[in-house]
Amino acid sequence: MNHVIAGTFLLGMILVGILSLKKIKNASSYFVADRTAATPTVTGSLLATIIGGSSTIGIAGLGYSTGLVGAWWMLVGAIGLLVLAVWLAERVRGYAVYTLPEILEKQYGGNAIRIIASVLIVTAWLGIIAAQIIAAGKILSVLWPGYSSLLMIIAGCVFITYTLLGGQYSILRTDLIQAALIVTGVAVCGVAGTAAAGGLAEMAAQLPPSYFAFPTSPAFGWIDLLTFLFFVGATFLVGPDIYSRIFCSRDPRVARRSLVLTASVMVPLAFLITLAGIAARVLMPEIQPESALPALAMQTIPGGLSGLVIIALLAAVMSSADTCLLTTGTIVTADILAPLLKIKEKDLLGVSRVCVVITGIASLLIALRLQGVIASLLLGYTVYSAGLVIPILLGFHSRRLGLNAGGGIAAVIVGGAAGLFLKLSGHDSLLLCTIPLSAI
Repeated sequence: MNHVIAGTFLLGMILVGILSLKKIKNASSYFVADRTAATPTVTGSLLATIIGGSSTIGIAGLGYSTGLVGAWWMLVGAIGLLVLAVWLAERVRGYAVYTLPEILEKQYGGNAIRIIASVLIVTAWLGIIAAQIIAAGKILSVLWPGYSSLLMIIAGCVFITYTLLGGQYSILRTDLIQAALIVTGVAVCGVAGTAAAGGLAEMAAQLPPSYFAFPTSPAFGWIDLLTFLFFVGATFLVGPDIYSRIFCSRDPRVARRSLVLTASVMVPLAFLITLAGIAARVLMPEIQPESALPALAMQTIPGGLSGLVIIALLAAVMSSADTCLLTTGTIVTADILAPLLKIKEKDLLGVSRVCVVITGIASLLIALRLQGVIASLLLGYTVYSAGLVIPILLGFHSRRLGLNAGGGIAAVIVGGAAGLFLKLSGHDSLLLCTIPLSAI
């Protein structure tokens, strides 16, 4: 039964892509769905995008290994969204552009900073898409053990296909369906898992006290929290996938309202997912941390209902992957190839579809090599945040501060390169230094 549910879901997503194909008339349709999305659509898409592999497989894995402090991975995102809603949402929507690098060009002037920032974003986001593909493979492996690589390829091909066909219209429609599945499935899994583990009191009795320490614990100190806040939370305040939703909004008020609603839902979900991971630690202490949530669903939820939870987890992953895929493909087309090759507006749509396929294949190859969800995401977020958060935020006040394109380019290159070097060399304790370095 579970296998049938999974197969039906994957085929259904492709069908949505086919049905959305007729809505695509030009680049504006493909990139931003003609800027017509209302509050429910934008909120559903934001939720589905954000609650991806990092917020299901990843947070449950953090809960399994570190305890309640694992919720901070999503909580810092909620903080970032609220700051964005209050401070920047209307201004971002007012630019009426396709991509975040276009904002940098308007802030600093010239194509150079737009192209350099785009290269950095694409580099970081390839790892983030790969992380979602890895998470999809881990989820489907619960139903088909021993075929992880093949399942990653199948899941990757499905979201590449419906993104290729229907662009932003496909994503907004599939995200609305996936958001409903995600919230329901995560809630069922969290409640059922906690009950199966004997409730909070029994879980606390069986695990070390550090598992229920909050806001910090022996395994997660204030430096770790600040690292999450600056390198994960900042990607919600200044993130190309989040901004792509703002660009799709019908008007600035829709953008602001959608961000606040999404952040409000993220807070309880963060704790539910983390508690599910802690429950899995009590019930199944020998499994891999990032297998906690799907394994818990299969053990504690009966029959076809467990299949629905597995599909909810898969929906969470694919809804993040498709948005990141289209965002990256759009940036490659509009911000790198178009300025360099002088691509005409009428040719953007065809080139974009080719770039989506190439980006998807590259991410799939990275996923087959890396195999770790949180590690892949944190690498991508670190490179992005170190290089781009400061230039973009200060760029909103570039004239008042007397900033110029040379300084912006230096901040992007130096910050991004420093973040990449420190992360790959294992100097995580020094990562916070990249923020003032980029500012200088």
